[in-house]
Amino acid sequence: MMQKFTSENFKEKLESTLNFPALYMFKFIVEDEKQNEVKKLFPGHDLKAKASSKGKYVSITAQVMMPSSDSIIEVYLEAAKIEGIIAL
Repeated sequence: MMQKFTSENFKEKLESTLNFPALYMFKFIVEDEKQNEVKKLFPGHDLKAKASSKGKYVSITAQVMMPSSDSIIEVYLEAAKIEGIIAL
């Protein structure tokens, strides 16, 4: 049975596997026209974007030095406001 996602569980996993500050990889999939909304989550960072075979979706990868588990969770909470986003 899958465990229900909670920020507390995620925070515990982050803190048990990473030593902060830590380089963290974010990966999202969005419709092509929403990729700028994802890019706004990471101002000043170089992101890798890869279009799907039909060009409707874009995979965006960001490797960012994060100061804490809370800062990672904050990015995911902001990303969740983007309609149709998938976090990997």
